[in-house]
Amino acid sequence: MPATVQIFQTADGSHSLLRTDLGEPYHSRHGALTESKHVFIRHGLDMFRRQESRVNILELGFGSGLNALLSLDWSRENAVKVGYCGYECHPVPIEMAAILHFFAGCEDGLGGLHRAPWGQRVLLEPFFEFEKRNAGIEDVRNTGERFDLVYFDAFAPSVQPELWTLSVFTLMFEVLRPGGVLVTYCAKGDVRRTMQACGFAVERLPGPPRKREMLRALKPHSI
Repeated sequence: MPATVQIFQTADGSHSLLRTDLGEPYHSRHGALTESKHVFIRHGLDMFRRQESRVNILELGFGSGLNALLSLDWSRENAVKVGYCGYECHPVPIEMAAILHFFAGCEDGLGGLHRAPWGQRVLLEPFFEFEKRNAGIEDVRNTGERFDLVYFDAFAPSVQPELWTLSVFTLMFEVLRPGGVLVTYCAKGDVRRTMQACGFAVERLPGPPRKREMLRALKPHSI
């Protein structure tokens, strides 16, 4: 049965969605746009501003499309090629995606992301290649793909504990290139220790509004 979602407005004026079966929002209630910019762009993608080759991004949880949309905008602003691949088991209904609002002028870009066919790689803009897959993250193991950056944006460990395990973070470590980066809003101590057990060097960074910390995990260059 498809997951049921409801739209709501967060504290910074941007929209988010609520998974009613889980009672869990897709983004922070204190600001969806603010959280995504802080965690995934400022402390993730901005690390690659000077990269001359394409930045390949893997996202666990395409969801509302906000992180992909911000990555598309970033590729325009920085003239850096981005290849984005997002995994999502419960796609947001297209009619609901059509009324999401994150910031002024976002509707065309967001519409392009949600209208794009599943399971096909498309060049949405000269600097942005996009693919979304209606599949579990385990499927990435068999693709042979390697990534520079992982947006780990699953629902909280209390809601989806199966996605915050040693086996999942080991897979993330494997698919990252040496020197690759994983960012997540979560800062739980057991999550940090699990990442470290996989070989990541983990940093605690200041979190978005109303959240003290977040985590950034680095795969050593020497691996």
